[in-house]
Amino acid sequence: MNLNDRQRRFLFGGLVVLLTAIGLYLTFAAPEDEPGRPKARPSGTPTAGPPGPASPPPGIQNPVNPGQFDIYRLLPFNREEFAAAADLAQRFVAAYGTYRFDEAPETYATRLSGFVTDDLKAQLARDAATPGLLEERRQDQVVAQGSASLDQVRTIENNSIIFLVTGTQRVSEGTTESSDRKRYAVTVARDGGSLKIYSFEPADVGQAGDTG
Repeated sequence: MNLNDRQRRFLFGGLVVLLTAIGLYLTFAAPEDEPGRPKARPSGTPTAGPPGPASPPPGIQNPVNPGQFDIYRLLPFNREEFAAAADLAQRFVAAYGTYRFDEAPETYATRLSGFVTDDLKAQLARDAATPGLLEERRQDQVVAQGSASLDQVRTIENNSIIFLVTGTQRVSEGTTESSDRKRYAVTVARDGGSLKIYSFEPADVGQAGDTG
């Protein structure tokens, strides 16, 4: 194809404009448009976090299988809480029945304080400091070693469990030894973020279950 001078000038100018445009594009193109570079996620699109724990189904909807029945699905206390409450009740009764004539009542009350609520702790401290009781134990040189057995669950409420616990004491009075057994109703209740002994009485007296 034969071009005159004017046509050649127009063609040359068009090529210059085209090459300039290509150069500007390559210079100012966004980095994410370059081949091989991953594109940035739009700032307005949140990333999905890990899925949360699945909530247990309400109650038991499937047919009950005696071999796989989980009673804790129906109780206000899970297995770990229930075991902790039972252990607390048993250890408390054993500690309650353990004392010596030659220890200060404050020592005895402090030993029990980790098991009980603040109100019950104050009551136990008053009982341990009863003058007549202290004098009798000192005169007879009483040493008692307590142990306890869990017998039964009496009541389960939303915030408390009442256990029937038998306390056994091996009592030494000077050179004389004997044993004594008493059964208590022990209420273990949620107290803040922990479990505490809320109250206890002889089992034949009974007591209210839930503490609120």
